[in-house]
Amino acid sequence: MTVRDILKMGDARLLRVAQPVTAFDSDALHLLITDLLDTMRAANGAGLAAPQIGVDLQVVIFGSHARNPRYPDRPVVPPTVLVNPVITPLGEATEDDWEGCLSVPGMRGVVPRWSRIRYTGFDQYGDPIDRTVEGFHARVVQHECDHLWGKLYPMRMTDMAQFGFTEVLFPDIAADEDD
Repeated sequence: MTVRDILKMGDARLLRVAQPVTAFDSDALHLLITDLLDTMRAANGAGLAAPQIGVDLQVVIFGSHARNPRYPDRPVVPPTVLVNPVITPLGEATEDDWEGCLSVPGMRGVVPRWSRIRYTGFDQYGDPIDRTVEGFHARVVQHECDHLWGKLYPMRMTDMAQFGFTEVLFPDIAADEDD
């Protein structure tokens, strides 16, 4: 098990645009995915992007088989490895909701996201992925893919009055976080 350090907001590497993966089903890609999974699980994350551990590739992982302690009232999102993703909004509707991030530890903010999206890309073997999702699943995908374009959720916020420390905003959740 390799738990990698998660880069924190302020690290310039989080602002870069990640490079597309060109070699699928390789030892290097499988090792990266294992490191991402181990790191995400150790931090109770809902997802993790390769740039968050300093790897400049378009790889994100998200979801789990059980409820996430950082988001106890949210539905389970199926575990997914998504490589070279493309997100297409399905309609103009957006939803505002609270988000946190392992690269912005101990903080939460209200972020507008498209309500319904289609995401496409590939798994680690190069097999295509094509899903239409909404709600929390759509939010998680958009959040993780933002890391590939050099965006952190505070950059998407429209009202900084809705940004603060998790321990103040959500004391019950903060007790379960390891940020």
